[in-house]
Parts: sequence; C-alpha cells; structure tokens
Amino acid sequence: MTPPRAPAPIPRRLFLRHAGALAGLAGLTGLAGCRPGATPTPPPSAPEKAPASDPPLAPEPVVLGGERLKILVLGGTGFLGPHLVEGMLQRGHTPTLFNRGKTRPGLFPDVEKLRGDRDGGLAALQGRRWDAVIDTSGYVPRVVRASAELLAANVRQYVFVSSISVYTETTAPGVDETHKVATMPDPSVEAVMEFYGALKALCEQAVEATLPGRTTNIRPGLIVGPGDPTDRFSYWPVRVAQGGEVLAPGDPQDPVQMIDVRDLADFILTTLERGHVGVYNVNGPANPLGIGGMLDACKRVAGSDARFTWAAAEFLEAQQIAAWSDMPVWVPPVGEGVGLTTTSSARAIASGLRHRPLDETIKATLDWWATLPPERQGKLRAGITREREAEVLAAWHQQQAPARPVKPGKPRAKPRAAAQPAAAAGAATAG
Repeated sequence: MTPPRAPAPIPRRLFLRHAGALAGLAGLTGLAGCRPGATPTPPPSAPEKAPASDPPLAPEPVVLGGERLKILVLGGTGFLGPHLVEGMLQRGHTPTLFNRGKTRPGLFPDVEKLRGDRDGGLAALQGRRWDAVIDTSGYVPRVVRASAELLAANVRQYVFVSSISVYTETTAPGVDETHKVATMPDPSVEAVMEFYGALKALCEQAVEATLPGRTTNIRPGLIVGPGDPTDRFSYWPVRVAQGGEVLAPGDPQDPVQMIDVRDLADFILTTLERGHVGVYNVNGPANPLGIGGMLDACKRVAGSDARFTWAAAEFLEAQQIAAWSDMPVWVPPVGEGVGLTTTSSARAIASGLRHRPLDETIKATLDWWATLPPERQGKLRAGITREREAEVLAAWHQQQAPARPVKPGKPRAKPRAAAQPAAAAGAATAG
C-alpha cells in the first residue's frame, strides 16, 4: 500500500503574501489612519520638558500613574493604532497622531492630530519634541529612515512595529529574536507585497542605525481581536457561531498562534514606560495551542451547535483550499510552517507581556462583529464561503465513504458468438 502523501510545504512567497502582506493591511491604511474606536477624555497634557539634544532613557521603570509621557503615533487610526491611543489615555499619557487624515479623521476628536504624508510630507513634525514615537505604519526603509532621522534628536525612544515575517529558514520550532532575518537581492526595491518580510527587516535596521540603543523593534504574529479589518481570525468565531457542520483543517493538534491587539498595545506601552529597547517577538498564547483547542473555544463562547469535520491537509490542497487564506490562522506544521507557528515570545513575557484568555478575545471579536453593518457582515474578507465549504465537505465525505460490497447474483449468460468482439472491445476499454 502506498503511504499517504505528505502535504506540500507552503511556498514562502505565498505564505508571506498572506501572513506578511495581510499582517500589514491595517497598517498600510495606517498611513492614512483606520479603525473607529471609543473617545475617552484625555488627561491634561504634561508640561513641556526642557529641550535636550539626545536625552537618555529613564533609568528606572515608570509605574502606571507615574510619569506622563508625550507619545507621537505615526498612523494611529488603523487596527492597532486606536487600541494604542485608548491605552495611552487610560494610562495617563498624552498622544499625538500624525497621518494624512483621509480615513476616519473624526476619530479621537480631543487628541492632537498633525497632518502630513510619511513619504515627503513630514513638515508638521519639525521642531516638535515627544518622549517617544510609535511607528505603526512603516513598510519601506527609505520612508521609515526619513521619519527616524527627523525625530532622532527630539525623542528618547523609537518603537517600530515590525512582524515575525522578517524571519527566514523557519523549518524548526521555537524561532526567537536571534533567528536569521530575510534579505533581498536589491534593497532599493520597494515592492511591499512581494518582499514584505525583508523590507520590514530593513526598516528595523534603518531605525536602529539612526537611534542606536534607543530603538524597540516589536515583531508581532497574527494580530487579532476587535477591529480587525482582514477577518483572518474573525472568520472562525463568526463561522462557528453560525453552527452546523464546520470544515476544519488538518489535525486538531496543529499549532496556531495569534496575539490579541489589546495585549500587543499594552506591551508596546509597557516598553515605553519601562524603557525597554531591543527586539521582541510578541505572539501568543502563552501556552501551546492547537487549532482544535481554538475552535473548541469559539464553540464554547458562541454557545453554538457547531460540529467540526477535520479534513486532511493533502485533501484540502487537492481541493485548492489554501492554508492561511481559505483556512485562516492555520498553516500545516511542515517545512517553513513549523517555525512560523511556534515562535518564542519568552523575552517579551519576561519584560511584561501579558496574555488575556482566548475566550475573552473571541467574545470581544463577536461583540465587535455584531456592531458592523449588514453589508460588512455579509462578506467575510478571509476564509471560504458557505457554498464552497459545503462542496468541500461533500467531497470529503464521499472520499471517506467505504466502498459498497458487490452483491452476489446469478451467473451471466454466455454471450453469443456474434457479440463477442463488441464485448471484448468494451472490456478492453474499461480496463
């Protein structure tokens, strides 16, 4: 018997197109701003600090309710940005947003907004000082370098939001911050969708070169939770809540990782309050999680009657059902998918990263989804349609059905001589 064929590894370019480029969807619009959110009343602004030419980092951790920081956010109205701003206001800091003002310009009406363009329109930032800057919308090294150089003498810490897509050769589990990052043959190329990971790595290097010892590079995994414009995680809570038979990919033990956007925002602010610099993987959950456990949590939170039918990875591949895009969050644990679904966030956890329970993330996602207009709810931006799901489930059940035994019958009559040639031809054709 021929052993079953192992699922083919996902080409890195295809994976990064979804895992990397989609990871930047919210941020690409973050050049203009993005997601709606609450509008808390900000505390009074901190008094202007005396100018200093390259002020050092605070030597002691800043406790919540202690020093109020003035923080510039490049972007600020996308997916991550609003959670950062809400966190700043709750923790007593004073945010300033810099973006083009083309997406939800009315968000956070009481927060200072500076208008401009990261690519050649930074005039509004000149002559201003902040304690720190958070760059949520950097994708091209040239553009990131321009803001870093302009702000270097006017901030004490620069936080750059990167991605775990910077890593290459991810065939072994436990990828940490020392792992090799991607490169590109021509660093001057700015094709973000094609070289997402390598360009993010170059952006990190540009900031660190400009602000040595004062840079914090944050490498999140799949960012999930309320406000996600991509539906890469939302697909599962929404689909499971609908109930019925649900197509589930691979094996329930296949590892999955994601980080709640609110946990990511909290950790970024913690790095500013405590003066943490360097590189941090920021992924979750804290303990290993299989996709089966994730789907069970979706069912538990939604209280649905969902029934999971687990289809093998090689079958899904034959059905042209792609990991990560058609079956979000999931990547077969083979080839380069091994390392990208088992990254280590130990360093960030030791520095203050905290993970809320997965059930809270699922509930918040469903609550947010319920607030969206019907036309938005009617078309998920990731995953497969219910019609396509039904087709694949039917094909899977047909493949799994046992062959029906042939019932014994009366012996067939011997064909007449004249019919023998036709019968022989038919047998040859059937064979």
